[in-house]
Amino acid sequence: MFRLLILLAAVALAGWGLMWFADNPGVVTLSWGGVEYRVSMMVALGIVAFVAILWAIIWSLLRLTVRAPSLISLSTRKRKRERGLDAVSRGLIAVHAGDARAAAKHAADASRLLRNDPMARLLNAQAAQLSGDRKGAIAAYNAMLEHRDTHGVGLRGLHVEAQRSGDHEAALQYAMRANAQAPAPWAGQAVLDDRTRRGDWAGALATVDSNAAARLIDKPTAQRWRAVIKTAMAEEMKERDPKAAMALAQEACRLSPGLVPAAAIYGSLAATTGDYRRATKALESAYAQTPHPDIAAAYLKIRHGDSTGDRLARARVLARAAPNDPESMLTVGRAALEAHDHDAARAALAPLIASDSPNGRPTRRVCLLMADIEEADGNLGAVREWLARAARAPRDKAWVADGVISDRWAPVSPSGALDAFVWRAPDERIAAFVEPAPIDAEPPTPR
Repeated sequence: MFRLLILLAAVALAGWGLMWFADNPGVVTLSWGGVEYRVSMMVALGIVAFVAILWAIIWSLLRLTVRAPSLISLSTRKRKRERGLDAVSRGLIAVHAGDARAAAKHAADASRLLRNDPMARLLNAQAAQLSGDRKGAIAAYNAMLEHRDTHGVGLRGLHVEAQRSGDHEAALQYAMRANAQAPAPWAGQAVLDDRTRRGDWAGALATVDSNAAARLIDKPTAQRWRAVIKTAMAEEMKERDPKAAMALAQEACRLSPGLVPAAAIYGSLAATTGDYRRATKALESAYAQTPHPDIAAAYLKIRHGDSTGDRLARARVLARAAPNDPESMLTVGRAALEAHDHDAARAALAPLIASDSPNGRPTRRVCLLMADIEEADGNLGAVREWLARAARAPRDKAWVADGVISDRWAPVSPSGALDAFVWRAPDERIAAFVEPAPIDAEPPTPR
């Protein structure tokens, strides 16, 4: 709108100027070669405008003639680049479509048309990877290291190729080089995975700190991983240096209060030093967040001189932290059985075996504990029945990671991922692949 107003103003100004010249005619005199020429002002202006237009046309033609070779070269390069970019586009589509032959063809065209262009080199490397040409992929990624813009991409590609070939040391070196040049999430994670896979917990902790400082991971994740690593360190040190292990477990509990193994280790070690108050508080706090048999076992054994009746009382206290959780009922039931209070044991498990139980069918642990109760009462037929039900019962909660079910927590999963194990009920399709523990066909001899 503003430009239109300016144009209209210019047209109006030109029209006003012409009208002014028409109302005020004048004469222009020009002497050339002893001859004097006299013309009106309007004619003189027309001649000047004509000469200016003619000169502009002549100058444009001369300039075009001089620049023609460079313009032709520029046009040729532009068309060549457009064809190269089109080859890159088609090649990337072919790579993601899994068409190795088309990807190789377009990669060759892109390399010929674009030469040292980063996208052409990347396409060449990916096409080589797709066709299984590992040497070609490595050569392409090595070529990327020569340019600053593609240096990180080249290191990433070489890292992946080293991992595929099983050369973990070379993969680590590429990741460390990339991390030193410009911290990247994949490089920081690769270094951390290597440290945890080797059990280098001090190095893993330093890597988590550096990744958090570079903002490659968020603060909650960094705190959780620090807690997991300190727990792993405490688990290794609890036999040879209980004091240091307790300090590490305490710090892990502070960083991640719901971390079960950290609470179990700290509670057990604190109890051995006679600090029953702190041990009790830590275990009760962790159990309230995640009811777990390891926490319950550590809680019941805080005082080694307690009788079975005292442990039953402690089990009931702990159950108040999560009264509706099956783990609380199992803890009270097991403690009551050990205290020879069979009625209390049955009462504790009754909500888990009722037909209208919100927890569904009784799990294996419930069935096996009921078998123990019936065995203690001498009911051999009931023992057989509960053992048979245990063989078909759903699995209890366990540590699950990478499709693997484990009764014990581990800081690293079988695939090498840190803090991958989750305490949950395994999926039925996963549990089907895990062979259940053997159950005696014959019932044990009654006590």
